[in-house]
Amino acid sequence: MTRVDFYSNAPDKHDLARVIAQKAYRQGLSVMVHSTNDELLAELDRRWWQEPPSGFLPHCVAQAEHAASTPVILGSDIGQLSHADVLINLDDATPNFFSRFERLIEIVGTDAEDKDAARQRWRFYQQRGYATTNHDMSVKS
Repeated sequence: MTRVDFYSNAPDKHDLARVIAQKAYRQGLSVMVHSTNDELLAELDRRWWQEPPSGFLPHCVAQAEHAASTPVILGSDIGQLSHADVLINLDDATPNFFSRFERLIEIVGTDAEDKDAARQRWRFYQQRGYATTNHDMSVKS
């Protein structure tokens, strides 16, 4: 069963998605970053080739010819993708294919609308028996 982790109160959702994707990549895991917002995906694609300056995160959009062999995919449709390790959701809605992945990461920002949508997703997973864990990013370790 898919493990579901929420990262709440993230000051920069997109940067946190990059950090989590980078960590998963370093662990040898494949990652899909899910969003139905094509502009956001294009912005992530652009930013992730530039940040961090000292790192490298191999990624591409899901429609790219080499997507099947790329460890980090940006997209909205899983299509023929064979990746099934980590799914990072940046949408307000639950991806309908999330259960195909070993782990689902839900990143929640600090604004009220984002938190409300996340609460609905949290209830959705809990009502279906998925174990959910919250990591409050506003709490310093």
